[in-house]
Amino acid sequence: MESSAVLGGLQPNYLLCPSHNPSSSLPLRPFSFTSHSSPLSLKLQKQPPLTSHGAAAAAAASPIGGYTASSDTFVSETSELADIDWDNLGFAFHSTDYMYVMKCAQGGNFPKGELQSFGNIELSPSAGVLNYGQGLFEGLKAYRKEDGTIHLFRPEENALRMRLGAERMCMPSPTVKQFVEAVKATVLANKRWVPPPGKGSLYIRPLLMGSGAVLGLAPAPEYTFLIYVSPVGNYFQEGVAPINLIVEHELHRATPGGTGGVKTIGNYAAVLKAQSAAKAKGYSDVLYLDCVHKKYLEEVSLCNIFVVKDNVISTPAIKGTILPGVTRKSIIDVARSEGFQVEERQVAVDELLDADEVFCTGTAVVVSPVGSITYLGKKVSYGEGGFGVVSEKLYSVLTRLQMGLSEDKMDWTVELG
Repeated sequence: MESSAVLGGLQPNYLLCPSHNPSSSLPLRPFSFTSHSSPLSLKLQKQPPLTSHGAAAAAAASPIGGYTASSDTFVSETSELADIDWDNLGFAFHSTDYMYVMKCAQGGNFPKGELQSFGNIELSPSAGVLNYGQGLFEGLKAYRKEDGTIHLFRPEENALRMRLGAERMCMPSPTVKQFVEAVKATVLANKRWVPPPGKGSLYIRPLLMGSGAVLGLAPAPEYTFLIYVSPVGNYFQEGVAPINLIVEHELHRATPGGTGGVKTIGNYAAVLKAQSAAKAKGYSDVLYLDCVHKKYLEEVSLCNIFVVKDNVISTPAIKGTILPGVTRKSIIDVARSEGFQVEERQVAVDELLDADEVFCTGTAVVVSPVGSITYLGKKVSYGEGGFGVVSEKLYSVLTRLQMGLSEDKMDWTVELG
Protein backbone atom coordinates (compact mmCIF):
# COMPACT_ATOMS: atom_id res chain seq x y z
CA MET A 1 0.00 0.00 0.00
CA GLU A 2 1.37 3.38 -1.00
CA SER A 3 0.74 6.68 0.71
CA SER A 4 -0.85 9.29 -1.53
CA ALA A 5 1.63 12.01 -0.64
CA VAL A 6 4.76 11.34 1.34
CA LEU A 7 6.93 13.80 3.20
CA GLY A 8 5.29 16.83 1.67
CA GLY A 9 7.04 18.96 4.26
CA LEU A 10 10.47 17.57 3.48
CA GLN A 11 13.17 20.20 3.22
CA PRO A 12 16.74 20.11 1.88
CA ASN A 13 19.58 20.04 4.39
CA TYR A 14 19.68 23.83 4.76
CA LEU A 15 19.07 23.66 8.49
CA LEU A 16 22.68 22.70 8.94
CA CYS A 17 23.87 25.31 6.46
CA PRO A 18 21.95 28.49 7.36
CA SER A 19 24.13 30.72 5.20
CA HIS A 20 22.81 28.86 2.14
CA ASN A 21 19.19 28.78 3.26
CA PRO A 22 17.00 31.40 1.58
CA SER A 23 14.36 30.96 4.28
CA SER A 24 16.57 30.36 7.32
CA SER A 25 14.59 32.90 9.33
CA LEU A 26 11.42 30.82 9.04
CA PRO A 27 10.39 28.66 11.99
CA LEU A 28 10.75 24.91 11.72
CA ARG A 29 7.63 23.16 10.55
CA PRO A 30 5.55 21.44 13.24
CA PHE A 31 4.25 17.91 12.89
CA SER A 32 2.04 15.40 14.62
CA PHE A 33 1.58 11.66 14.42
CA THR A 34 -1.26 9.45 13.30
CA SER A 35 -0.53 5.75 13.41
CA HIS A 36 -2.58 3.38 11.28
CA SER A 37 -1.62 -0.08 12.48
CA SER A 38 -1.74 -2.71 9.79
CA PRO A 39 0.27 -5.81 8.93
CA LEU A 40 3.38 -4.89 7.00
CA SER A 41 4.14 -6.26 3.58
CA LEU A 42 7.52 -7.99 3.70
CA LYS A 43 8.19 -7.87 -0.02
CA LEU A 44 11.65 -6.73 -0.97
CA GLN A 45 11.91 -3.77 -3.27
CA LYS A 46 15.08 -1.96 -4.18
CA GLN A 47 14.73 1.79 -4.16
CA PRO A 48 17.29 4.51 -4.80
CA PRO A 49 18.01 6.78 -1.83
CA LEU A 50 16.01 10.00 -1.82
CA THR A 51 18.00 13.20 -2.13
CA SER A 52 16.80 16.65 -1.18
CA HIS A 53 16.13 17.31 -4.88
CA GLY A 54 14.38 14.02 -5.50
CA ALA A 55 12.16 13.84 -2.44
CA ALA A 56 9.23 15.73 -3.93
CA ALA A 57 9.31 13.81 -7.17
CA ALA A 58 9.49 10.51 -5.34
CA ALA A 59 6.74 11.35 -2.87
CA ALA A 60 3.88 9.78 -4.74
CA ALA A 61 5.80 6.55 -5.35
CA SER A 62 7.42 6.08 -1.97
CA PRO A 63 6.25 3.00 -0.05
CA ILE A 64 6.84 4.48 3.40
CA GLY A 65 4.70 6.73 5.52
CA GLY A 66 5.57 10.41 5.94
CA TYR A 67 4.26 13.94 6.03
CA THR A 68 0.99 14.26 4.16
CA ALA A 69 0.97 17.41 2.08
CA SER A 70 -2.56 18.35 3.10
CA SER A 71 -2.32 17.99 6.87
CA ASP A 72 1.35 17.82 7.93
CA THR A 73 0.37 14.64 9.75
CA PHE A 74 2.86 11.81 9.83
CA VAL A 75 1.01 8.73 8.63
CA SER A 76 2.48 5.29 9.17
CA GLU A 77 1.35 3.30 6.14
CA THR A 78 2.04 -0.21 4.94
CA SER A 79 5.68 -0.42 3.92
CA GLU A 80 7.90 -2.76 1.98
CA LEU A 81 11.29 -3.74 3.27
CA ALA A 82 14.45 -2.27 1.82
CA ASP A 83 16.37 -4.57 -0.51
CA ILE A 84 19.43 -5.52 1.54
CA ASP A 85 20.90 -8.77 2.83
CA TRP A 86 19.10 -9.04 6.16
CA ASP A 87 20.97 -12.23 7.07
CA ASN A 88 24.40 -10.56 6.96
CA LEU A 89 23.91 -7.11 8.45
CA GLY A 90 26.68 -6.98 11.03
CA PHE A 91 27.14 -3.74 12.93
CA ALA A 92 27.87 -1.51 9.95
CA PHE A 93 26.31 1.71 8.69
CA HIS A 94 23.68 1.62 5.95
CA SER A 95 22.35 4.86 4.48
CA THR A 96 18.62 5.15 5.08
CA ASP A 97 15.99 7.59 3.82
CA TYR A 98 15.47 10.35 6.37
CA MET A 99 17.01 12.09 9.34
CA TYR A 100 15.58 14.49 11.90
CA VAL A 101 17.00 17.94 12.69
CA MET A 102 16.32 20.82 15.04
CA LYS A 103 18.48 23.75 16.15
CA CYS A 104 18.59 26.34 18.90
CA ALA A 105 20.82 29.11 20.23
CA GLN A 106 22.89 28.89 23.42
CA GLY A 107 20.63 29.68 26.34
CA GLY A 108 17.50 28.99 24.30
CA ASN A 109 15.05 26.14 23.98
CA PHE A 110 14.74 23.77 21.06
CA PRO A 111 11.72 24.46 18.82
CA LYS A 112 9.91 21.76 16.87
CA GLY A 113 12.16 20.02 14.39
CA GLU A 114 11.58 18.42 11.03
CA LEU A 115 12.49 15.44 8.91
CA GLN A 116 14.93 15.88 6.05
CA SER A 117 16.17 13.48 3.44
CA PHE A 118 19.32 11.79 4.72
CA GLY A 119 22.53 13.38 3.52
CA ASN A 120 25.75 15.09 4.45
CA ILE A 121 25.71 18.10 6.73
CA GLU A 122 27.71 21.31 6.49
CA LEU A 123 29.44 22.89 9.47
CA SER A 124 31.67 25.89 9.97
CA PRO A 125 35.33 24.89 10.41
CA SER A 126 35.04 26.82 13.67
CA ALA A 127 32.06 24.80 14.97
CA GLY A 128 32.31 24.03 18.67
CA VAL A 129 31.96 20.30 18.10
CA LEU A 130 34.91 20.23 15.69
CA ASN A 131 37.27 22.42 17.72
CA TYR A 132 36.44 21.61 21.32
CA GLY A 133 34.50 18.35 21.16
CA GLN A 134 31.28 19.85 22.47
CA GLY A 135 29.04 16.97 21.50
CA LEU A 136 27.04 14.05 22.85
CA PHE A 137 25.42 11.02 21.30
CA GLU A 138 22.92 8.36 22.30
CA GLY A 139 22.12 4.91 21.02
CA LEU A 140 18.87 2.97 21.16
CA LYS A 141 16.99 0.47 19.00
CA ALA A 142 13.67 -0.18 17.30
CA TYR A 143 12.43 -3.74 16.78
CA ARG A 144 9.87 -5.27 14.44
CA LYS A 145 7.48 -7.76 16.04
CA GLU A 146 6.01 -10.84 14.40
CA ASP A 147 2.75 -8.99 13.67
CA GLY A 148 4.68 -6.27 11.80
CA THR A 149 4.37 -3.58 14.46
CA ILE A 150 7.46 -1.66 15.54
CA HIS A 151 8.42 -0.65 19.04
CA LEU A 152 11.18 1.16 20.94
CA PHE A 153 12.93 0.10 24.12
CA ARG A 154 13.05 2.66 26.96
CA PRO A 155 13.60 5.83 24.87
CA GLU A 156 12.88 8.04 27.88
CA GLU A 157 16.00 6.70 29.59
CA ASN A 158 18.15 7.84 26.67
CA ALA A 159 16.46 11.24 26.70
CA LEU A 160 17.17 11.68 30.41
CA ARG A 161 20.80 10.59 29.98
CA MET A 162 21.29 13.09 27.16
CA ARG A 163 19.89 15.88 29.32
CA LEU A 164 22.32 15.00 32.13
CA GLY A 165 25.21 14.91 29.67
CA ALA A 166 24.17 18.21 28.12
CA GLU A 167 24.24 19.90 31.53
CA ARG A 168 27.79 18.62 32.07
CA MET A 169 28.87 19.84 28.63
CA CYS A 170 27.18 23.28 28.90
CA MET A 171 24.69 22.55 26.13
CA PRO A 172 20.94 23.06 25.78
CA SER A 173 19.07 19.83 25.16
CA PRO A 174 15.66 18.69 23.92
CA THR A 175 13.03 17.89 26.51
CA VAL A 176 12.28 14.22 27.13
CA LYS A 177 9.06 14.59 25.13
CA GLN A 178 10.86 16.27 22.21
CA PHE A 179 13.53 13.57 22.20
CA VAL A 180 11.03 10.70 22.21
CA GLU A 181 8.77 12.26 19.57
CA ALA A 182 11.77 12.94 17.34
CA VAL A 183 12.87 9.32 17.68
CA LYS A 184 9.36 8.15 16.77
CA ALA A 185 9.27 10.39 13.71
CA THR A 186 12.66 9.20 12.47
CA VAL A 187 11.84 5.52 12.92
CA LEU A 188 8.48 5.77 11.19
CA ALA A 189 9.99 7.71 8.29
CA ASN A 190 12.57 4.93 7.87
CA LYS A 191 10.11 2.10 8.53
CA ARG A 192 11.25 -0.03 5.59
CA TRP A 193 14.73 -0.24 7.14
CA VAL A 194 13.55 -1.93 10.34
CA PRO A 195 14.76 -5.56 9.93
CA PRO A 196 12.31 -8.46 9.83
CA PRO A 197 11.70 -10.19 13.19
CA GLY A 198 14.80 -12.01 14.37
CA LYS A 199 17.06 -10.44 11.72
CA GLY A 200 18.36 -7.49 13.72
CA SER A 201 17.13 -4.08 14.77
CA LEU A 202 17.10 -0.47 13.65
CA TYR A 203 19.88 1.34 15.49
CA ILE A 204 18.95 4.93 16.32
CA ARG A 205 21.71 7.50 16.79
CA PRO A 206 20.67 10.87 18.28
CA LEU A 207 23.42 13.52 18.21
CA LEU A 208 23.64 16.81 20.10
CA MET A 209 26.46 19.11 19.03
CA GLY A 210 27.76 22.63 19.20
CA SER A 211 27.28 23.59 15.55
CA GLY A 212 27.82 27.33 15.98
CA ALA A 213 31.18 28.93 15.19
CA VAL A 214 33.45 29.70 18.15
CA LEU A 215 37.16 30.51 18.17
CA GLY A 216 38.04 30.95 21.83
CA LEU A 217 37.26 28.20 24.31
CA ALA A 218 33.61 28.78 25.18
CA PRO A 219 30.21 27.15 24.70
CA ALA A 220 29.12 27.34 21.06
CA PRO A 221 26.49 29.98 20.20
CA GLU A 222 24.27 27.46 18.38
CA TYR A 223 23.36 23.77 18.76
CA THR A 224 22.02 21.08 16.49
CA PHE A 225 20.07 17.99 17.54
CA LEU A 226 20.09 15.35 14.81
CA ILE A 227 18.89 11.75 14.57
CA TYR A 228 19.82 9.20 11.93
CA VAL A 229 19.25 5.45 11.83
CA SER A 230 20.75 2.29 10.38
CA PRO A 231 19.69 -1.37 10.36
CA VAL A 232 22.17 -3.49 12.32
CA GLY A 233 22.92 -7.04 13.33
CA ASN A 234 25.38 -8.21 16.00
CA TYR A 235 28.04 -5.77 17.22
CA PHE A 236 30.81 -8.31 17.74
CA GLN A 237 31.82 -10.54 14.83
CA GLU A 238 31.43 -13.45 17.22
CA GLY A 239 27.71 -12.67 17.43
CA VAL A 240 26.45 -14.07 20.74
CA ALA A 241 29.49 -16.34 21.01
CA PRO A 242 31.82 -15.52 23.92
CA ILE A 243 34.19 -12.60 23.45
CA ASN A 244 37.80 -12.47 24.66
CA LEU A 245 38.96 -9.42 26.61
CA ILE A 246 42.32 -8.12 27.75
CA VAL A 247 42.68 -5.92 30.83
CA GLU A 248 44.39 -2.61 30.08
CA HIS A 249 46.51 -1.47 33.04
CA GLU A 250 48.42 1.48 31.55
CA LEU A 251 45.89 3.47 29.52
CA HIS A 252 42.66 4.65 31.12
CA ARG A 253 39.26 5.47 29.76
CA ALA A 254 38.17 8.07 32.34
CA THR A 255 39.29 10.01 35.41
CA PRO A 256 37.40 11.15 38.53
CA GLY A 257 35.79 14.52 37.90
CA GLY A 258 35.99 14.03 34.13
CA THR A 259 33.32 13.11 31.60
CA GLY A 260 33.45 9.31 31.78
CA GLY A 261 29.94 9.21 33.21
CA VAL A 262 28.33 11.02 30.27
CA LYS A 263 28.10 9.96 26.64
CA THR A 264 30.32 12.68 25.21
CA ILE A 265 32.05 12.04 21.89
CA GLY A 266 35.54 12.51 23.33
CA ASN A 267 35.23 9.44 25.55
CA TYR A 268 35.32 7.11 22.60
CA ALA A 269 38.27 8.33 20.56
CA ALA A 270 40.35 7.90 23.72
CA VAL A 271 39.85 4.12 23.71
CA LEU A 272 40.85 3.54 20.08
CA LYS A 273 44.58 3.13 20.74
CA ALA A 274 44.18 0.37 23.33
CA GLN A 275 41.31 -1.23 21.45
CA SER A 276 43.22 -1.34 18.16
CA ALA A 277 46.25 -2.89 19.85
CA ALA A 278 44.06 -5.50 21.52
CA LYS A 279 42.31 -6.45 18.30
CA ALA A 280 45.65 -6.76 16.53
CA LYS A 281 46.53 -9.44 19.10
CA GLY A 282 43.27 -11.32 18.55
CA TYR A 283 41.22 -9.97 21.43
CA SER A 284 37.65 -8.73 21.00
CA ASP A 285 37.99 -5.62 23.17
CA VAL A 286 39.60 -4.01 26.23
CA LEU A 287 38.53 -4.01 29.88
CA TYR A 288 39.66 -0.85 31.71
CA LEU A 289 40.69 -0.37 35.33
CA ASP A 290 40.27 2.71 37.51
CA CYS A 291 43.07 5.25 37.12
CA VAL A 292 43.60 5.86 40.84
CA HIS A 293 44.18 2.42 42.34
CA LYS A 294 44.56 0.57 39.03
CA LYS A 295 42.84 -2.47 40.45
CA TYR A 296 39.08 -1.91 40.21
CA LEU A 297 37.06 -2.77 37.12
CA GLU A 298 35.44 0.08 35.24
CA GLU A 299 34.02 -0.91 31.85
CA VAL A 300 34.82 -2.26 28.40
CA SER A 301 35.26 0.27 25.55
CA LEU A 302 31.53 0.34 24.78
CA CYS A 303 30.00 -1.93 27.41
CA ASN A 304 29.35 -2.28 31.11
CA ILE A 305 30.80 -5.36 32.84
CA PHE A 306 29.19 -7.89 35.21
CA VAL A 307 30.84 -10.62 37.30
CA VAL A 308 28.92 -13.65 38.57
CA LYS A 309 29.92 -15.70 41.63
CA ASP A 310 27.46 -18.25 43.00
CA ASN A 311 24.07 -16.51 42.95
CA VAL A 312 25.50 -12.99 43.27
CA ILE A 313 25.93 -10.65 40.30
CA SER A 314 28.38 -7.77 40.84
CA THR A 315 28.97 -4.74 38.64
CA PRO A 316 31.05 -1.57 39.15
CA ALA A 317 29.07 1.19 40.84
CA ILE A 318 28.25 4.34 38.90
CA LYS A 319 30.54 6.98 40.38
CA GLY A 320 31.25 9.47 37.60
CA THR A 321 33.78 7.47 35.57
CA ILE A 322 31.40 4.77 34.31
CA LEU A 323 28.59 5.32 31.83
CA PRO A 324 25.15 4.58 33.32
CA GLY A 325 24.06 2.21 30.57
CA VAL A 326 20.36 1.78 29.83
CA THR A 327 20.93 -1.93 29.18
CA ARG A 328 22.97 -2.14 32.39
CA LYS A 329 20.09 -0.66 34.35
CA SER A 330 17.62 -2.99 32.64
CA ILE A 331 19.71 -6.10 33.32
CA ILE A 332 19.98 -5.18 37.01
CA ASP A 333 16.19 -4.85 37.24
CA VAL A 334 15.62 -8.09 35.30
CA ALA A 335 18.15 -9.97 37.44
CA ARG A 336 16.52 -8.85 40.67
CA SER A 337 13.09 -9.76 39.34
CA GLU A 338 14.46 -13.24 38.58
CA GLY A 339 15.66 -13.70 42.16
CA PHE A 340 19.36 -12.88 41.77
CA GLN A 341 21.24 -10.73 44.25
CA VAL A 342 22.86 -7.77 42.48
CA GLU A 343 25.62 -5.69 44.03
CA GLU A 344 26.75 -2.34 42.63
CA ARG A 345 30.16 -1.76 44.21
CA GLN A 346 33.89 -1.61 43.58
CA VAL A 347 34.85 -4.87 41.89
CA ALA A 348 38.55 -5.76 42.15
CA VAL A 349 40.28 -7.20 39.10
CA ASP A 350 41.37 -10.19 41.22
CA GLU A 351 37.71 -11.24 41.48
CA LEU A 352 37.89 -12.24 37.82
CA LEU A 353 40.21 -15.12 38.74
CA ASP A 354 37.54 -17.22 40.47
CA ALA A 355 34.34 -15.85 38.88
CA ASP A 356 31.76 -18.32 37.58
CA GLU A 357 30.74 -16.06 34.68
CA VAL A 358 31.53 -12.66 33.23
CA PHE A 359 29.36 -10.81 30.74
CA CYS A 360 29.00 -7.38 29.14
CA THR A 361 25.92 -5.27 28.46
CA GLY A 362 25.22 -2.38 26.10
CA THR A 363 22.74 -1.13 23.53
CA ALA A 364 24.77 -2.53 20.66
CA VAL A 365 25.66 -5.89 22.21
CA VAL A 366 22.62 -6.29 24.55
CA VAL A 367 24.25 -9.11 26.57
CA SER A 368 27.56 -10.58 25.46
CA PRO A 369 29.14 -13.52 27.32
CA VAL A 370 32.87 -13.25 28.04
CA GLY A 371 34.80 -16.40 27.18
CA SER A 372 38.14 -15.30 28.58
CA ILE A 373 39.97 -12.39 30.16
CA THR A 374 43.72 -11.91 30.00
CA TYR A 375 45.38 -9.89 32.77
CA LEU A 376 49.14 -9.36 33.06
CA GLY A 377 49.75 -12.29 30.75
CA LYS A 378 47.45 -14.70 32.59
CA LYS A 379 44.36 -15.94 30.75
CA VAL A 380 41.26 -16.94 32.69
CA SER A 381 38.53 -18.80 30.78
CA TYR A 382 34.84 -19.08 31.61
CA GLY A 383 32.30 -21.69 30.60
CA GLU A 384 32.58 -24.06 27.69
CA GLY A 385 32.28 -21.79 24.68
CA GLY A 386 28.81 -20.36 25.22
CA PHE A 387 26.55 -18.45 27.56
CA GLY A 388 26.78 -19.21 31.24
CA VAL A 389 23.60 -20.18 33.05
CA VAL A 390 23.05 -16.71 34.51
CA SER A 391 23.93 -14.63 31.45
CA GLU A 392 21.84 -16.88 29.19
CA LYS A 393 18.84 -16.47 31.46
CA LEU A 394 19.16 -12.69 31.58
CA TYR A 395 19.82 -12.47 27.83
CA SER A 396 16.73 -14.53 27.07
CA VAL A 397 14.43 -12.54 29.35
CA LEU A 398 15.64 -9.14 28.13
CA THR A 399 15.77 -9.88 24.39
CA ARG A 400 12.35 -11.54 24.38
CA LEU A 401 10.99 -8.41 26.02
CA GLN A 402 12.80 -6.12 23.57
CA MET A 403 11.56 -8.08 20.55
CA GLY A 404 7.98 -8.26 21.78
CA LEU A 405 8.01 -12.02 22.34
CA SER A 406 6.97 -11.80 25.99
CA GLU A 407 4.65 -9.63 28.04
CA ASP A 408 6.15 -6.29 29.01
CA LYS A 409 5.47 -6.27 32.72
CA MET A 410 8.13 -3.58 33.18
CA ASP A 411 6.33 -1.11 30.89
CA TRP A 412 9.59 -0.47 29.03
CA THR A 413 8.51 -0.70 25.38
CA VAL A 414 6.83 1.99 23.28
CA GLU A 415 4.79 0.72 20.35
CA LEU A 416 4.77 2.78 17.15
CA GLY A 417 2.38 0.73 15.05
